[in-house]
Amino acid sequence: MLSEKDSALVKIPADSLFADSSMQRPAFFPKGSTLQFVIRIDKVQSMEQAMAAQQRLMDSLKTAEVNTLNKYIADNKLNPTKTASGLMYIITQPSVKSKPVAGDTVLVNYTGRTLEGKVFDSSIESNAKQAGLEQPGRTYEPISLTLGEGQVIKGWEEGLLLLNEGSRSTFLIPSDLAYGPRGAGADIKPFSSLIFDIELVKVKPAKKAQTATPAAKPAATKKPAATKKPAAKKTTTPVKKAPVKK
Repeated sequence: MLSEKDSALVKIPADSLFADSSMQRPAFFPKGSTLQFVIRIDKVQSMEQAMAAQQRLMDSLKTAEVNTLNKYIADNKLNPTKTASGLMYIITQPSVKSKPVAGDTVLVNYTGRTLEGKVFDSSIESNAKQAGLEQPGRTYEPISLTLGEGQVIKGWEEGLLLLNEGSRSTFLIPSDLAYGPRGAGADIKPFSSLIFDIELVKVKPAKKAQTATPAAKPAATKKPAATKKPAAKKTTTPVKKAPVKK
């Protein structure tokens, strides 16, 4: 067993790694070859210590994200409206049309970018081409989604409910309402706040379920009262008398 600061040379026969026939053996691991690893134990931690260290790292990354977002807002002299969840938005083109509600289907044009200005997606062809996004075969048009079904990130779900049909807005979405500590792809790193330029093109209200009206029961028809047949008259059969002996 190794202790902290110990090192070891580990040799593993390649044949033992590929004993399972389901694993394809690479050509650079010929039969009889050996894999060698040098390992070193830098630090030994308990599970509690490791979890505490991970939490400290997460907290520091989140603090850095908040500072970066606040700096972006200050540098660009923005004055966004902030919701209780932390979503921030700026209405860039107002509208007096109706707002959607959960269950409605909406058509949305969008362009998404990082705080550094990197455009990572757009439903608008000119914006996508300008950003150098190669998406062969894609049809550029407003995307359709139903609100309240978790089809998009939380920042979108909340923000779209705040917009009127025909309006445009810029969303500033913190990572906990976007892709969180995992990020998404090469462009969206963990703990990344994102910017979306949004146009709510159309709202299609959800169809209300119609309740079926039960068919009326036909009125009951009274059966004609049964007429009593006259009682049959009883006929008396004469009683035969036993013969009398003379």
